[in-house]
Amino acid sequence: MHTQLLDTEKRNPLSYRIDSKSTREILTIINNEDQKVPFAVETAIPQITTIVEDVVASFNNNGRLFYIGAGTSGRLGVLDASECPPTYGVSPSMVQGIIAGGKEALTTSVEWAEDDGQAGIESLKTVNFSKNDVLIGITASGGAAFVIEALKYARSIGAKVGAISCNKDSSVFTIIDEDHRVFIPVGPEIITGSTRMKSGTAQKLVLNMITTTAMIRIGKVFNNLMVDLRPVNGKLILRAQRLIQEITGCDEQTSVELFRQSKGNTKLAITMGLFNADKEEAEEMLEKAKGSISRVLEQKDSPVR
Repeated sequence: MHTQLLDTEKRNPLSYRIDSKSTREILTIINNEDQKVPFAVETAIPQITTIVEDVVASFNNNGRLFYIGAGTSGRLGVLDASECPPTYGVSPSMVQGIIAGGKEALTTSVEWAEDDGQAGIESLKTVNFSKNDVLIGITASGGAAFVIEALKYARSIGAKVGAISCNKDSSVFTIIDEDHRVFIPVGPEIITGSTRMKSGTAQKLVLNMITTTAMIRIGKVFNNLMVDLRPVNGKLILRAQRLIQEITGCDEQTSVELFRQSKGNTKLAITMGLFNADKEEAEEMLEKAKGSISRVLEQKDSPVR
């Protein structure tokens, strides 16, 4: 595939002569283009839905989600994965990001690494990637060998695979089922080829959607509240105690006590407060409901707060 044919490598007519514009004019041009990104993402919701369903099924089968990418795309995958444990209280191994060039590439450009397809395969073998896991390739142009070869390997062992690209004729899409091809038509970048801009923004939105929706589906959210957050500092402890108060309707002193009795497990404390249950009873309720407070409420036929 020739780079001059890629949408992400074409010149954007709306930014011609941008170097002759004032600061405010440049910012306005960038902002106007950025506003198009969410609408481009919207066109891919059917494919994102399919991928999320795969991720949920994997999580429910003790599987994991892996992102793999190079450059900006790889960094965004690592970022999204790293934010899941503090937000949803999951193990760091549940969602992982793999970037071409390894940890060094997170802060330093290692451009050549994306051309090493064998390294992509080896990166999966290193983490014991299995058929129960899901692999999502992230690539703006869609031609990174590191990503393509990793996806081929994952598919060869029977794992579910998907890909995110901003080019319809992306090479990566040729090895992915149509319903797993997340094509985001953001068009040419303001600065030709600078895919950290609209393409990166689009990828970040999609990654947010995938992990957030999957975590909601497996019970990590109650109503629209982060009940499985990991209270690892003073701010988060206070947030957890406020959540206990808000959901159970108890006073501040009771929320502090419930938090203590649950040993800092916010969701467990909430369940204890909602049903006037001790720690062991609440643990049993959540286990039967696969960790979802909403399902506990349905089983108990209780009103949702």
